[in-house]
Amino acid sequence: MCVAKPILIAVLAIVSIPAAHAQSLPGGFVYLRDIDPTIIQDIRYATSNNFTGHPLSGYGAGECVVKREVGLRLRAIQQELSGQNLSLKMFDCYRPVRASLDMVAWAQNGREPTAERRYNPKIAKTELFRLGYIASRSQHSTGAALDLTLVDLKADNSARYDPAKAYGDCTAPVEARAPEGSVDMGTGYDCTDARGHTAAPSITADQRAWRKRLVAAMARQGFVNYSKEWWHFSLPGAGGAAYDFPIQPRRN
Repeated sequence: MCVAKPILIAVLAIVSIPAAHAQSLPGGFVYLRDIDPTIIQDIRYATSNNFTGHPLSGYGAGECVVKREVGLRLRAIQQELSGQNLSLKMFDCYRPVRASLDMVAWAQNGREPTAERRYNPKIAKTELFRLGYIASRSQHSTGAALDLTLVDLKADNSARYDPAKAYGDCTAPVEARAPEGSVDMGTGYDCTDARGHTAAPSITADQRAWRKRLVAAMARQGFVNYSKEWWHFSLPGAGGAAYDFPIQPRRN
């Protein structure tokens, strides 16, 4: 979700990109796939497999878009991990402002079906703003924030999410949770629960070791983790204005 840390530069740059010029990204943005195509991408807000149950506004393609400096640092991390049979897996990168406003509307719609409760089993969604899990202004919109995890390339990652299946909530054992094709970090992605806090004491030693491994790999390239979300990282100084251009398909 959104980290609730406020953006110091709150300028909103509204940019419209016609489909015919989808590659023309503003403000030093790039498609991560153009920097390193080996980094796995599962951009969840471009699908219905997320806490809102629908693709978010502005996600016209499941592509990770970032500031160039961010992409180059991710490539360096990926190169380090590849020697360990590991890979980064991106869940979210640049996020249009309109998508954050879509989250706001979702939180205020007065409905909490069972599928949504998988992500916030103990917290009413109207409380997610106050508790720092969602913000109407997100660092993601600057291109300097990321949601990601690690993939063990030697493991069987073939299980796929089935929207017709009733999965356990995001704090359940990994066998009962919706599959994410990644290592077991102790909770699923976007889990608004104390177990999702990076230093949560209630996870296993192996799960804690994976989290520390991810944090350490990201820190070596200057990324800082958000303590309430083991999956959320930002690169200080790489952001700036918040943007609202839609994510369009990348042309080959």
